[in-house]
Amino acid sequence: MQRSRTSKAAVKNIILVDDHPIMRHGLAQLVRAEAGLAVAGEAGSAREGLEVVEKLKPDLAVIDLTLPDKNGLELVKDIRAMHPATQCLVLSMHDETLYGERALRAGARGYVMKEAAADHLITAIHKVLSGGLFVSEALNLRMLEQVTGVSRNKASGMDALTDRELEILTLIGKGVPTKNIATQLNISARTVEAHRAHIKEKLAITDGAALVRHAVQWVESRSKL
Repeated sequence: MQRSRTSKAAVKNIILVDDHPIMRHGLAQLVRAEAGLAVAGEAGSAREGLEVVEKLKPDLAVIDLTLPDKNGLELVKDIRAMHPATQCLVLSMHDETLYGERALRAGARGYVMKEAAADHLITAIHKVLSGGLFVSEALNLRMLEQVTGVSRNKASGMDALTDRELEILTLIGKGVPTKNIATQLNISARTVEAHRAHIKEKLAITDGAALVRHAVQWVESRSKL
């Protein structure tokens, strides 16, 4: 009887935050098939994700970057600030070379590409729950090179954009007007324009029309991943 209570107490609760129900279903099957792990809840948006974390106090939140109401990086920051006992693991279709380090800086403890979920998700979950970090070997090498000074190249192009600038560039590429971007991100239109100016400077883009074209091409390239 004592053994049963100990086993039950050892179960770690996971929540899944992804706007695609089919993806959440597949992830839930992977997690539930692993002894000691349980899917305590699911959410299809950042707002719902934060509410589920507040209600269930899970051990870990698996978060997609592309959510309908807010960038997943912002959700990670919110969870880490408001519920530090809940660890975050990012699972995304987006290239880790651009988003992996951003996710870790936001407070996530790991980054897994969706295409590798079947092979690495459970390993990543256990690694994060045990207090470690999980990234691919390629990303780990890149970060080590930066820490040790082997790579001294200054960030340029898309890598030079801040998380907010990258979020705004994505919204521009989706055809969202400046006023709507300001409303969605809860910032002023003037602040959005300032971010646009910084984006153009960092990407060496000279005018607004060229920025829109670049943003559209960026979003289209991401959707093909």
